[in-house]
Amino acid sequence: MSFLFRQKPTAYGNLSIQEYRQRYYEPEADHVLVDVRTTSEFSSGHIPNALNIPLDQLARRLGEIPQGKPVVVVCATGNRSRAGADILVRNGYGEVYNLKGGTLAWRLGGGKVE
Repeated sequence: MSFLFRQKPTAYGNLSIQEYRQRYYEPEADHVLVDVRTTSEFSSGHIPNALNIPLDQLARRLGEIPQGKPVVVVCATGNRSRAGADILVRNGYGEVYNLKGGTLAWRLGGGKVE
């Protein structure tokens, strides 16, 4: 019956570009980077190894995102990714982060895109 008392996470965290690089990108730490921009935005340049699931499809494509790993959600500027992070948290994902500033901040900070 202890499962009745386990609390689901109620919020996601926020990561700056620098925090993301230090914690996940540069050490190549195990995580999932979900880009919630449209397919055409994603095609115009994305952070390497990102999985593209547009925000309007995210709720029905949750099965493509593994559970049990940190999930970082990114968009163009950090607005849609907040909504995406909220969807993941509401659906039981435990360690979820919004990438503040999005792909724009990534590029301005010298990050490479594919």
